[in-house]
Amino acid sequence: MNPELKKEIEQLKKDLQSLNDEFYANNFSASQDFNKYSRFNTRLKVPHYDTLPSVCEVGEIAESGGKLRICSSVNTWAIVGTQS
Repeated sequence: MNPELKKEIEQLKKDLQSLNDEFYANNFSASQDFNKYSRFNTRLKVPHYDTLPSVCEVGEIAESGGKLRICSSVNTWAIVGTQS
C-alpha cells in the first residue's frame, strides 16, 4: 500500500476515535421531542424522601408521605393527580 495513503488512513482513524471519545464523554446537552406514543418496558424508580428537597428542577419526580410529587415549577413540588 502507498505510504502516503496508509498515513492518511491512520490519521482518519485517529480523528474518528477523537470524535467518538467526544460523543461518548457525555459532555454536551441536547433534547429530543417525541411526537408518538412511547412505551417503556422497564420500571421507573422514583426516589423516596422523608422530607422533600427544597431545591428541584421542573419535571423531577419524587415520593414523600406515600404521595407522588412532581416539580411543577422551579423549587415547587405538586402532588400528582390533584389540582393545586
